Amino acid sequence: MTALREGTDLPGLQKEIKQAKINLYAEASRDFNPIHIDEAFARKTPLGGTIAHGMLILAYISQMMTAAFGKNWLTGGKINVRFKAPARPGDVITVSGRITRVEPEEDYTLCRCEVLCENQDGETVISGDAKVKVKHDGSSS
Repeated sequence: MTALREGTDLPGLQKEIKQAKINLYAEASRDFNPIHIDEAFARKTPLGGTIAHGMLILAYISQMMTAAFGKNWLTGGKINVRFKAPARPGDVITVSGRITRVEPEEDYTLCRCEVLCENQDGETVISGDAKVKVKHDGSSS
């Protein structure tokens, strides 16, 4: 589990976005909007090509938070984000985060974090904040 100190970086990760992954997410989510899966259609839109589902990219933040906080994140983590730019096939998304505030309570410590997804050009795809209650009983996963 990540050290519970303000300024601590969370264990970041990188994900390459591929059309095949977008198509699999469309199957799993039942979201077959052509902007995600129909390259001919998507080329004719102002976006100029297919884009990944926002929730697919958001899932990468959850993966990072799970790596940092284990079961504490899975059972009660909360997130608030803004989708800033689309992720496209060929993009490499870097997911990062940092603990910004640690608030000790009687039965848990509340950790507030900033979270960020950027593409290979440094463009913000998703930004926001998350919070997670870390139980004092020593359980982290």
